[in-house]
Amino acid sequence: MVHYQLDLVRADRERWLKQYYFIRAAFSVAWVAAALAGGAVSPVIAGALLVLYPAWDAAANFADALRSGGFNQNRTQVLNVLASLATTIAVVIALQAGMNWVLGIFGAWAILSGLLQLATAIRRWRSFGAQWAMVLSGGQSALAGGFFIFQATLPTVASIANVAGYAGVGALYFGVSAIWLTVGKWRRNAAI
Repeated sequence: MVHYQLDLVRADRERWLKQYYFIRAAFSVAWVAAALAGGAVSPVIAGALLVLYPAWDAAANFADALRSGGFNQNRTQVLNVLASLATTIAVVIALQAGMNWVLGIFGAWAILSGLLQLATAIRRWRSFGAQWAMVLSGGQSALAGGFFIFQATLPTVASIANVAGYAGVGALYFGVSAIWLTVGKWRRNAAI
């Protein structure tokens, strides 16, 4: 009986995780489209999108932590929520100083959130498959953050396009993870 209940909890969490990854991928694709269409021509739209991105990340990690066993079981996500909220505030302030400051803030956030995502994926690997893409995503995010910080020090003025590429790669990783979980479920069902 206990084993059956644990299987139900695991199945529910896997279902949630697949849905969560699809939602994260869809949001990132929509954000990139908005960034390239509206953000490229309007500084106001670009600013709003740059504030929205880490705020969304905070909300998504908050929801995932709650649905995946609560805050005590998901401390890396709680830290990611706090980092993303702090980044949202920092981006609002940095927008007054210029896009290179914003890119530097995004760089620091990409490093921290990438490492936290990496830790979350490693922890989840035991329970769910399809975490290899999230491991790669976390590692690549940390590397991209270092590149953002470097770009922020250059005399060329940064733009929302710098962040759009990063968000597009994130969409790809979330989509791959969702599809991989789906395929894994199909394979398990076919084996039964």
